[in-house]
Amino acid sequence: MVEMNKFKIISFYAFIHFDDLQFISEIIKNECKKSKIAGLVILAKEGINGTLSGLENDIDKFKELLSKKICKCEINLKESFSKIPAFTKIKVKIKNEIVTFGINNISSYSKKAHYVEPNEWDNLISKKDIITIDTRNDYEVRIGTFKGSINPKTKSFREFPDWWIKNKEKFAGKSIAMFCTGGIRCEKSTKYLLKEGVENVYHLKGGILNYLKTQENKKSFWNGECFVFDQRVSVDGNLNKGKSILCFACREPLEPKDVKNPKYEEGVSCPQCYDRSNDFKKNNFRERQKQIRLALERGETHLKILYNE
Repeated sequence: MVEMNKFKIISFYAFIHFDDLQFISEIIKNECKKSKIAGLVILAKEGINGTLSGLENDIDKFKELLSKKICKCEINLKESFSKIPAFTKIKVKIKNEIVTFGINNISSYSKKAHYVEPNEWDNLISKKDIITIDTRNDYEVRIGTFKGSINPKTKSFREFPDWWIKNKEKFAGKSIAMFCTGGIRCEKSTKYLLKEGVENVYHLKGGILNYLKTQENKKSFWNGECFVFDQRVSVDGNLNKGKSILCFACREPLEPKDVKNPKYEEGVSCPQCYDRSNDFKKNNFRERQKQIRLALERGETHLKILYNE
């Protein structure tokens, strides 16, 4: 696998108290630049969250640094491989939360949901007394989700608490199963529901990526592709690069059928954003697309084409 898929990608998070965020940020940036590892790492007082890609040996050395010198705790980490680099440069950001939810100190709430292993997930969500909620954003849900799950249709994760307040009466007395891409969003959303008084809350351990890694897609409850926050855009049921591409006007994923839509124009518009932008914006996007095309013809990569710009 490594010969065919040259780059190793790790997605990881850990909830652990950090004091000197700037010091940790410099350690990570220096190590990644030295090893030519690219990606995004978010640091906050509550922990660390990141996705990085690089050559396998370099990534493995970084994993050792992460577990033994930076976190010194158990880290939720998932691996995959790709033929292309998932990122083009390293970014380390210091924020108030490692995943923005907007509820103070929810990550330190003592109660935890019931973690569900991937091989037990389909059986759980097929039960009639279980309500399954997809905690991801609407554009992620659109290209793939579990059969029968509820889409809150949020544009960002911080909208989830408001959605719950408005809809919680519909789920009174029910058990709730929740899932997300890699598990980190559910660390907060499940604790939030427990704090709100829901008695039985379940959390897909390791998220969709862990599920796809261990389950046979043809027999699973999963439908479609899983959106990922890197240059692959999406992965299929075997964790290979999916068929989805990105609209560089609105940054939302597009399925092959969307590209055939009359409202799609590369780099300018897609069915999701066509009616939200005016002619002035579209013309600006056309000029940007022209510059991208000219850069590619010169053998260069225009900055605006990079996913993590």
